Amino acid sequence: MLVPKGAQAGKQVAMKFGARPKVTMSDSTPRAGPAGAGYVERTLSGAEYFKYITSVESDRRARAAFHDLVPKIVPPGAALFDFGAGAGIDARFFAERGFTVEAYDIDPRMRDFFAEYCRDLLETGRIVLNVSEYREFVKLGPPVSGRPFDLVICNFAPLNLIDDLQELFARFAALTAPNGRILASVLNPCFIGDLQFRWWWRSAPRLWRRGHYFLAGPQAPHHRRRVGNFAAVSAPHFRVTRVFPGVSDGRLGARLQFLGCRYLFLLFEKTG
Repeated sequence: MLVPKGAQAGKQVAMKFGARPKVTMSDSTPRAGPAGAGYVERTLSGAEYFKYITSVESDRRARAAFHDLVPKIVPPGAALFDFGAGAGIDARFFAERGFTVEAYDIDPRMRDFFAEYCRDLLETGRIVLNVSEYREFVKLGPPVSGRPFDLVICNFAPLNLIDDLQELFARFAALTAPNGRILASVLNPCFIGDLQFRWWWRSAPRLWRRGHYFLAGPQAPHHRRRVGNFAAVSAPHFRVTRVFPGVSDGRLGARLQFLGCRYLFLLFEKTG
């Protein structure tokens, strides 16, 4: 589970933003980064999270759709960096299919579960687990595995948990090969299922004016961002080149399929 700087809520952000249990912040200013890591203690442990995320059909479908995209973007045997790796589900999936994976997550309970769940692949070196503190991680040092990455994967919206995305994209630029890419699952700010909530309508003017807004709840603190905002904060290191719909409702027509997706998959390519 990733809980980096500022308004962050753990990678399970209300258990992947489906029908999730509510989490509230006790501080007057909703912060949950390393300096205010109390949020981590209030989220599910690795084993509990693993059980939940693999039991929800919509989450399984979203994960499968994300998995299907990766081999279309990079060749077999490519080097992946799994940012916000959580319990290790994606890392294990890709390592078992011939990719090499370095994984990063800030939550020690998630890392403990990850270490057990992926023990065999860690022992063989197919997976490397980066256990740096977040401030250490964003410093522009070499990757633990020593190899520049072909693709950074960010599944189940870890980028929505981060306040300062520009320094993170700078870090990704340092980690990746000259033709490196990022495939990120992000929360759809216009997901039709959210239109039933008052908080969406209260926040919509900020979304259209600024391109993003911070939401302290209802489940957990996070940022909602338009695709244009992600494009702006990824510059000058990356540019958004494709937007893929996540798993949509299916009852909507092709033109509305993006509205029916809780997640969007953004493909970033390195500039210059």
